[in-house]
Amino acid sequence: MMKSQRVSIATLSSKHSGRYGVRSISLPTRSHPSTVRIEEELSKLKSWEASSTSKVETIYYGLSGLAELHKCIEELLKLPLTQQALAQHKNEKWVNELLDCPVRFLDQLGKTRDAILLMKARVEELQSALRRRKVGDLDMESNLSAYWSLRRNMRKECTKSLLLLKQIDESFGASPPLDLNNHLSAVVRVLREASLITSSVLQSLVVFLSSPVLRSKLNKWALVSRLMQKGVFACNDQHENINELEKVDFAVSSLVMEYPSKGVEAEKIQSAHGRLEALVVAIEGIESGLECLFKRLINTRVSFLNIFSP
Repeated sequence: MMKSQRVSIATLSSKHSGRYGVRSISLPTRSHPSTVRIEEELSKLKSWEASSTSKVETIYYGLSGLAELHKCIEELLKLPLTQQALAQHKNEKWVNELLDCPVRFLDQLGKTRDAILLMKARVEELQSALRRRKVGDLDMESNLSAYWSLRRNMRKECTKSLLLLKQIDESFGASPPLDLNNHLSAVVRVLREASLITSSVLQSLVVFLSSPVLRSKLNKWALVSRLMQKGVFACNDQHENINELEKVDFAVSSLVMEYPSKGVEAEKIQSAHGRLEALVVAIEGIESGLECLFKRLINTRVSFLNIFSP
């Protein structure tokens, strides 16, 4: 599942490159400074897009970059020059498409934020169970079962989210008139590019949240084999094939493996604690990034409405 999702992301990225078309960093003569700033932020995010992974650090950077990008867009939409130019094309299909994008992203952000908060709550409950009980206790088994159930449900919802984000990518069907002035042409171009790169960053976040679930029902040796394939037993804990969510999966899966030594049991509980704590920190970072982006998108939406309100 994960492999196919990554392929789809790569496919989407290649589509973006083709659809950007007019994405050239070369600017029209005498471009407004606000447009130039947006081009600069887009350039940074395009570099991020080309090298992004499902690791939390890259998602942090993407969300932070989007917040700065939409801050610049808000400033662009407040310019009288931009407002007058867009107002002349009120109710045209290509304008409505631009107006609709912030709403669709806000809806997706809300769903993603709710899923992350639910994940955080479940992880903290598992941490609490680890502190209170030993491996094998019924309370522990119940919390582990709830964690796996949440992970499976989240993967299903993430599949739906990826489809919705792809639909946003494909929503730009109407072409603006060819006789737009230089400033409005630049505005339309950067707004469309901003929507595509916003979708790309959110897709990376969704792929992270939909990391493959390592079921705890695997027998001991099958589980060991999976862990070794992923490099969990390697000395270097920063193995490139594993993200923070997968590390937690592996750590809590190892809790169901039988060890003769109590020292080993205590060690794996401690390891699971560490992985869970790292995931909570990661979730809080993503939560903060989403909150900032959410506010920026609301401001963008309001700026659009102010232009077209009577």
